[in-house]
Amino acid sequence: MLSLKLPQLFDIHQVPKVFREDNIMSGYRHPRSSALDCILSSFHMTNETMNIWTHFLPTWYFLWRFSLLCFTVDFVSESYTWPLLVYMLLVCLYPFTSTCAHTFSTMSPEACHICYFFDYGALSLYSLGCAITYGFYGMPDCWVNSWLHQYFVPIAVGNTLFCTSMSCYSRFVEAQFPQKSKVFRTSAFIVPFLFDSLPLYYRLLSCCWGSCSPSEALASHSYHLIFAFLTCFLFASHLPERLAPGRFDYIGHSHQLFHVCAVVGTYFQMEAVLADMTSRKEWLMSHSALPSFMGTLGAFTLGVLLNLAIIGAFSACLPRTPRQSTSASGAARTQQALPVDKED
Repeated sequence: MLSLKLPQLFDIHQVPKVFREDNIMSGYRHPRSSALDCILSSFHMTNETMNIWTHFLPTWYFLWRFSLLCFTVDFVSESYTWPLLVYMLLVCLYPFTSTCAHTFSTMSPEACHICYFFDYGALSLYSLGCAITYGFYGMPDCWVNSWLHQYFVPIAVGNTLFCTSMSCYSRFVEAQFPQKSKVFRTSAFIVPFLFDSLPLYYRLLSCCWGSCSPSEALASHSYHLIFAFLTCFLFASHLPERLAPGRFDYIGHSHQLFHVCAVVGTYFQMEAVLADMTSRKEWLMSHSALPSFMGTLGAFTLGVLLNLAIIGAFSACLPRTPRQSTSASGAARTQQALPVDKED
């Protein structure tokens, strides 16, 4: 009779500190997994399985939406569509990068850090994509052609460098100062989010004061902001697993919920961006300059190159540990201490 032998899973005290998650007590994969082992682990239940699939499946949805837009929008010759092009590229990139990070992070301690460096970089670039679309499609009427409007994208490029640098640096202080590391990492993503959303806050507050009429775009922007705040809360609070350590190891812990809220928020954001782009096109084209290459694809390219440089620099600074054979007893190998920590 044929039987399928699943890879051994480990408890929190059996794996090095770098792989441990707060209040997740079991379901850890082997800390020296091969690339094939990592891929196969996504097809059986571990404490990372849902983290992988909650971003892998949305990646395909966003790719499908992007492909539909490619048939209806002239991304090549119409510069008005370039902010949307950058945004859709990054909307597809960030969940896919997160999927890869969660899948391959158990190959080694160094791989763990590098995987999440790329994850942070993709999220940082996604914030740049949000700024580019808000800067060209979402600016309040009275802000168009203002100083903030003109420098919105360059400031956002600087924010991505701050975000990636701070979040990557947070991994180096996590072992000695876990709370400080959490503050650094949370702040790294809050700063660009708050800046990018300034036009939305103003537009929503204007509607609350009665100086504008509700629209489909503003309704979607509101839902996006609600899910964004919920995403931040889940990331910082580690609920519900903090209330019952070990009970939510496989399904229902905060990182899974964080992924779901992030994706749902991105969906509403995408609908809002498309609504703004369509409904405000005539007004924007008559009152402001068309998006330039340097303000859209050029800023995107610059952001990618600078983020890759930051990731390369932090990766080069990682302490190296000797590679061990993966054929020996798993329980014995996982007892060996490694000097670095992990948290996405």
